[in-house]
Amino acid sequence: MVEKRTPLAVADAVQKVMEHKLEGQQEFVSIFDSCDRFLSEDLKADHDVPRFDRSAYDGYAVKSEDLADCSKENPLRLKVIDEIGAGYVCNKSVGRFEAVRIMTGAMLPPDCDAVVMLEDVIEASTLDDKHITISKPVLKGENLSFKGEDVQAGAVLVKKGTKINPGIVALLATFGYEQVPVAKKPIIGVFATGSELLEVHEELEEGKIRNSNAYMVMAQIKQAGAEAVYFGKLADVLDESYQAMKKAMDTVDILLTTGGVSVGDYDLLPDIYRKLGAEVLFNKIAMRPGSVTTVAVLDGKLLFGLSGNPSACFVGFELYARPIIRTMLFSEKPHLTTASAILKEDFPTTNAFTRFIRSRAVLADGVLYTGPSGTDKSSIVSSIANANALTILPGGINGFKKGEQVQVILLDDSANTY
Repeated sequence: MVEKRTPLAVADAVQKVMEHKLEGQQEFVSIFDSCDRFLSEDLKADHDVPRFDRSAYDGYAVKSEDLADCSKENPLRLKVIDEIGAGYVCNKSVGRFEAVRIMTGAMLPPDCDAVVMLEDVIEASTLDDKHITISKPVLKGENLSFKGEDVQAGAVLVKKGTKINPGIVALLATFGYEQVPVAKKPIIGVFATGSELLEVHEELEEGKIRNSNAYMVMAQIKQAGAEAVYFGKLADVLDESYQAMKKAMDTVDILLTTGGVSVGDYDLLPDIYRKLGAEVLFNKIAMRPGSVTTVAVLDGKLLFGLSGNPSACFVGFELYARPIIRTMLFSEKPHLTTASAILKEDFPTTNAFTRFIRSRAVLADGVLYTGPSGTDKSSIVSSIANANALTILPGGINGFKKGEQVQVILLDDSANTY
């Protein structure tokens, strides 16, 4: 007897999954290995940057009050009493009409309050004396970088859950993070199902196809920030597949399968879930592609049963599995960003379910436009390769026309890529 399945709204399915979100764990890694990991704590400044007032240019540190009346008609001569480079300090007292040669980044002598740029002075020296001549006044604070101007002590620089990029690595180094607190990568196990599947290294045979789904979803797992473990293919034998999944559950945080979740004679996942004693949260969603996407819970761990069709597998992962991974990486915003966009072509066909069209979104003159990235069939792989967005077409509406405004899910985390 064919199992009767009641479709769940997409938003309700997402909520059900997120109710079972898993707690992330912390570990420490070398700063050299921290890029592309996710911070497990807020990054705070424990000191001001700069820590002191410093010169923004090569020149001379001076007292601005000495130069108040100088001009081309009334140039001022200052005696140079010291010279300091970046990393060094002036230990001499700077008196009236005296100056200190200073390099970019060097600490301003405490008696000075401005810097005259090198090109604005005339230098002269004798055996016993070095001096400069200045022909224009300099204001207090001119040509300086001030203490705390970049960062003030106590400020939160980067929020917990942020993916570390090279700029954040620079901040980590600035504040002495030799060991960086990061989220431990969740371990996601992957099984593929289907006797028709060949692995990537195997020669093609009549009636068989290469297993693209497992490799695609493992790349999605890595992109999301987790670690993927491929357990291979499940045989079309119930007990053998059950034993393989039961064993795998002990070694992973999440178990993900592709294919085998429908109601066909060789779709064994529903029976395996029952045999495992897993609680099925849902097994049908009002969406295209991926309506048979199934999620279950066993001993606090999630099992994602994704469709065997490539596009349905891809969409199912992005909507349901990715946010769970990101919560384990301490993200405050685990879901992909949505934005408004203008349709570039008609979609006259109606559908009772919400459709997620693999799309190419393009920003032109400040307006985001979206159109299909290829043929809109769940079995098509090429449309995934060219997609940077998913166009959302709600179900139950009599088609959509070019120029209408719709919502799109942006597949790329980085900014300004559309």
